[in-house]
Amino acid sequence: MKKQRKRFNLVLILGGIFSLLPTQVLAAETDSSLVQSMGPLTLIPPIIAIILAFVTKNVILSLFLGIFSGTVIIQYASGANILLGLLYGFTDIVDYILTSLSDPWNAGIILQVLAIGGLIALITSTGGAREIAESLAKRAKGPVSTQIITWALGLLIFFDDYANALIVGPIMRPVSDKMKMSRERLAFVIDATAAPIAGIALISTWIGYEVGLINDAYQSIGQNVNAYGIFLQTIPYRFYNILMLVFVFVTSITLREFGPMKKAQERARDKHELIAKGSQLDNSEDEMEVVTKGKSSIWNALIPIGSLIAFSFIGFYTNGRTAILNGENTALIQIIERAPFSFETLREVFGASDASIVLFQAALIASIIALVMGVLEGHFNFSKGIDIWVNGMKTLMITGVVLLLAWSLSGVMGDLGTADYLVSLLSDSMPAFLLPTVIFLLGAIISFATGTSYGTMGILMPLAIPLATAMHPEDPNFVIMSAGAVLTGAIFGDHASPISDTTILSSMGAGSNLLDHVKTQLPYAIVVAAISILFGYIPSAFGVSVMLVLPLALIAVVGSVFIFGKKTDTTETMLEEEK
Repeated sequence: MKKQRKRFNLVLILGGIFSLLPTQVLAAETDSSLVQSMGPLTLIPPIIAIILAFVTKNVILSLFLGIFSGTVIIQYASGANILLGLLYGFTDIVDYILTSLSDPWNAGIILQVLAIGGLIALITSTGGAREIAESLAKRAKGPVSTQIITWALGLLIFFDDYANALIVGPIMRPVSDKMKMSRERLAFVIDATAAPIAGIALISTWIGYEVGLINDAYQSIGQNVNAYGIFLQTIPYRFYNILMLVFVFVTSITLREFGPMKKAQERARDKHELIAKGSQLDNSEDEMEVVTKGKSSIWNALIPIGSLIAFSFIGFYTNGRTAILNGENTALIQIIERAPFSFETLREVFGASDASIVLFQAALIASIIALVMGVLEGHFNFSKGIDIWVNGMKTLMITGVVLLLAWSLSGVMGDLGTADYLVSLLSDSMPAFLLPTVIFLLGAIISFATGTSYGTMGILMPLAIPLATAMHPEDPNFVIMSAGAVLTGAIFGDHASPISDTTILSSMGAGSNLLDHVKTQLPYAIVVAAISILFGYIPSAFGVSVMLVLPLALIAVVGSVFIFGKKTDTTETMLEEEK
């Protein structure tokens, strides 16, 4: 009712201006069939947001205008004239932002980001971040070992892509800076080991959602299957996830780069510009200066970060266990009660947990631990420590704004039916051997345009499995391959999208400009996706064993690095500076 009163008051104020216009009152909920009739117009919001982001280099403005264009289209589809459509479209923006913020998952992510920002500030202020950076720097003898350590940390934090992006970046940023690595390269390594590893990990915050989609899709065609077993069988067909992890490793050990990333690395090496000149950072580092008064120790960082990870695991278990025990799945409840720490139980409870709440709780506990340690060691008093924590949260406020706008744009596109239109546009009849490729590309397009891999998986999985079964009812591997194409295609598009939350968080964690990060990693994502199709899905769809296809695809990844890439070593520059 409050939203309706605000809108009504605004109409009364402007009533004289619009008195000669049609007085049709626009419905708050747009008729879906009417919206779908707009056809290609449903693609306008993501196109505007993405193109303007690259042209203006202002993500907030681009997302805002993308949302505004979508709300105006919705009003126009409801029968409004141009002026009223603009008026109501503008007021609807607030509704979408409030709806995004009121969603418990989104609110948890915002709180999680802010809390981790405060935690990073406390760790930095006690000198812990500097100590751990210096410790890692002793093992990181050069750019190769620095990138491999970053890559390995990304694999170790396999349980959640958000935690991966927010933990690895602040730890490795000082080390990579010392090695004259561009921030864009650091952001790429982080981003490429976040969702790709979380999406195929045997236990992660993704697993429940993915397994649930697979189970529902098979049940829709009358088949009762072991959904987790099907998930495991899709892993070899998750070509993009696997090949991207290998691509990062190969480019790290060879120091070969190409495209915009090569230019960024050369800029960092030759001009000592870790960030492109004129690029605006999406978060400020100036307020995270070391204010320690006592003796710094590596434990000032290791204990809080270790607590964050440990309490995350504990939270995933307890939160997921509670959710299942309060549910109605009696068979699953019996499994948990009979074997509370079995692999099957861990898999189920991790999948059922609410990652946004758990990670916020873990970050809050880790922040309290960091605060108490700082006070006990004499680095600051409680009042100063709380100020540091709050200031750390402020530095990531812009990230929260970008996330809110990205979610609001996703909500607008959901009401417009953008994803549904793309599916209807691209899923016409085709040869069977092209189905996995088309599913992969369709997932990539939808997730790139909407910035969400979860939503894309939810749209395509109920379509892909029945369609694959109808085309090849005698070949279960073809269906499994198609399911894998859904899951990995969504991750490819999400990984490349400038409006994806993981892309935003990765650039923030690395201290890179968001659009510079997207521009430099996009060619890499496209190359790996092309290899996934040419050396993965097409031969697999013709019946070639995945045990043969996957090694050939891995060889193709290594070959592409040596064919397109050129070595950009910063070691010589570092040695010259030391002399």
